[in-house]
Amino acid sequence: MGQIKVEKCIKNGKTIEGLYIIEPTVHRDDRGYFVETYNQRDFEEAGLNMVFVQDNQSCSVKGVLRGLHYQKQYPQGKLVRVLKGRVFDVAVDLRTGSDTYGMWYGIELTEENKKQFYISEGFAHGFLVLSDIAEFAYKVTDFYHPGDEGGLIWNDSEIGIEWPVEDGMELIFSDKDTKWGGLSETFRFQ
Repeated sequence: MGQIKVEKCIKNGKTIEGLYIIEPTVHRDDRGYFVETYNQRDFEEAGLNMVFVQDNQSCSVKGVLRGLHYQKQYPQGKLVRVLKGRVFDVAVDLRTGSDTYGMWYGIELTEENKKQFYISEGFAHGFLVLSDIAEFAYKVTDFYHPGDEGGLIWNDSEIGIEWPVEDGMELIFSDKDTKWGGLSETFRFQ
């Protein structure tokens, strides 16, 4: 029943290997809709052979900016989507030797567009909530290891992420997300 459309992420004419936009087929009728959010066979047929070990979900209010996070020794690939609301989701390439090291890619994920974003191991990840509330779900390829956390400051000028902060929007951060360093100070994946 599934079938997905997979698109590589291109920025400034460069393909950022390891990032994919995934659009599942949405079956709509007068009752509502049905969508397969993950089908291992469909993913494998599209060349996406990751194995997920954990599912996570968060709920945040407008203006919350979570990230940019990664795990150093136990990196996680993440398949992210929005169940309710809208977010601007971002990945930053931290892979040493990558042609796109330090480059970021952002996409708006909404409950209406049902798009998913796959972020491979070796990227920092974060998102900004654009709606009054957002429920965010993601599958990961490794377990969470609390002592292995790393981060990148959200507004590093060297990276230059263009966050869609609306006029009058108050940004809300966790304490740790205000203390991360910039690209030149952060961990690099080998």
